[in-house]
Amino acid sequence: MPVAKPEASDSRVIAHIDMDCFYVQVEQRKHPQLRGLPTAVVQYNSWKGGGLIAVSYEARNYGVKRSMRGDEAKEVCPEIQLVQVPVARGKADLNTYREAGSQVVSILARRGRCERSSIDEVYLDLTDAAERMLTETSPHSLETIIEEALKSHVLGITSREDGIDVKEKVREWLCKSDADRRDKLLACGVLIVADLRMQVLQETQFTCSAGIAHNKMLAKLASAMNKPAQQTAVPFSSVKGLLESFPIKKMKQLGGKLGSSLQTDLGVNTVGDLWQFSEGKLQERYGINTGTWLWNIARGINGEEVEGRLLPKSHGSGKTFPGPRALKNLPSVQHWLNELCEELSERLQSDLEHNRRIARNLTLHAHAYKPNDSDSHDKFPSKSCALRYGTLKIQEDAMNLFQVGLREFLDSSKVTQGGWGITGLSVSASKIIAIPSGTCSIKKYFQGQQPICSSSKPLEDGYIETTEHPSLSFSGDEDSTSVPIELPGQEASMQVPYFPCNGVDFGQEAAASTSGLTFCVGRESCSESNLVEPESTLPEEPRREPKTHALDQQVRKNPSVEKGKSSSILDFFRRADTNSPLQKQDQADKMQGRHQSHRRGSSQERETWHYKADEIDPSVINELPPEFQEEVRDWLRPLKRPNVVKGGSGVSIASFFSSTNKP
Repeated sequence: MPVAKPEASDSRVIAHIDMDCFYVQVEQRKHPQLRGLPTAVVQYNSWKGGGLIAVSYEARNYGVKRSMRGDEAKEVCPEIQLVQVPVARGKADLNTYREAGSQVVSILARRGRCERSSIDEVYLDLTDAAERMLTETSPHSLETIIEEALKSHVLGITSREDGIDVKEKVREWLCKSDADRRDKLLACGVLIVADLRMQVLQETQFTCSAGIAHNKMLAKLASAMNKPAQQTAVPFSSVKGLLESFPIKKMKQLGGKLGSSLQTDLGVNTVGDLWQFSEGKLQERYGINTGTWLWNIARGINGEEVEGRLLPKSHGSGKTFPGPRALKNLPSVQHWLNELCEELSERLQSDLEHNRRIARNLTLHAHAYKPNDSDSHDKFPSKSCALRYGTLKIQEDAMNLFQVGLREFLDSSKVTQGGWGITGLSVSASKIIAIPSGTCSIKKYFQGQQPICSSSKPLEDGYIETTEHPSLSFSGDEDSTSVPIELPGQEASMQVPYFPCNGVDFGQEAAASTSGLTFCVGRESCSESNLVEPESTLPEEPRREPKTHALDQQVRKNPSVEKGKSSSILDFFRRADTNSPLQKQDQADKMQGRHQSHRRGSSQERETWHYKADEIDPSVINELPPEFQEEVRDWLRPLKRPNVVKGGSGVSIASFFSSTNKP
């Protein structure tokens, strides 16, 4: 349900830029001979000429619509030029259009905070730029105003009646010296947007339309009012006139159930009809937040901010299977999921390499039906999970999500049974975040010149073999985004996120620690080891023979482990040489005040824990052996973690790293 957000200021200047028939323009730039001709871009599917996904305004004048297919469009307009969209992996490839959209965004972002809403839509917050213009070169002081600005539509000011000089009316409104400050800022926004649109045309050959208002909602409504290649401004005095007769179902977030409820329950057909209901009445019917939101939009109030995002906030890949092409068995679903996931993986990898961003969530959507059940359409549940990088992993997780959703859809565990069809599939990656500057993979700690590992050599498929510690195994190549750490005898593996390093120094400080293993991300170089031995803050106790832990028992029973060699990653860190350069570096750090030691009559040091709980992926904990999971969760709740092992009888994962418990 919508949530009301009060406007931070009623003097904001927001623009919505909408490209005109963008796919057609991209094709016309590649094929200049198509300019001025009725043109449409069609899907690769040749059935009945292919489905139209973009129609030029020249073709629209003949009555061609996007709902048509190619053959029908030719009947309406015989001279129409049909251009097929690029194809990859058996589906439409939109990369050409995405790249063209990025060119436009880079130009628009020169003047204000920019939010890329889709391939061909952008929001701009021009408040700061308008404030500067009003202070330095106010419109009423300008001797000349560009022609494109004079062509603007200003609601409530301009009209197209005969005998009226529209451009002169616009000039008068733009240069009015005694206008309200809000209108002066809006006039500055009109001039800025007109200039930006001309820059886009000159540098990309694309035309665009725009709406300029005091919030995102009004700007978007205005951008669609006069197309193509025109712009519309909405002064405060014209807001009520714009919304009064506007259909309620065409408002954003009111095209579904909420809009239908307003029509059937309250008899509201236009936004103006909402004026008769008080805020309290709407809150009583739809809840406090939604009720206030409805009351606000009826008055043109919207506090949604321009997010300042030049890159997409999610990546997705999908395909439809209409009519007889519906997927009716698991192998066909697997095939197309593999294709979709391969494309998604490529886009994620490109985003990682070029923009240093990673996605954390994978979602599967599907449209399905059951024979003889008309209510089953579009009821396939969407499913999500944590995203694992790598094409094979994404394909595996997507198929698992599909099977879970199919079981729920069929209300049965027998997913291989017939009686279902899939008419649409899509996978998407979301929750995209920027990688902190300077972070790198944990694998860097073991692939450099490490005193602990006497020698190592790369094997096929990116595996690392360590001659002194054969139990330490890392899979994946240098471009991989996760490093499994295998514990012998355990089926699960711990996935460590990969952050490219390229040999630069760390920029931000962070640390993630598992007992004696400390992953430091600070100002040290990636090629240097940051493993430090734990500091001792416990008073020395009489030496006791440690109890044998379940994992230790399991390792000791393994006859393949040679005596004197580490049998697991746990022993790998427990047996670290105390005289190694790593220890010396640690001591140097202490002299600089990075660590504080508290010695109590003993030369041994107590354990010090370093980690950031919000940097530890919860899914990693679930992959640890069951006997360790609860204890690791306790580490993430430091206020509840006991500082002393009572009576010395308890044996925990910490004992595997403690220097006081060496056998």
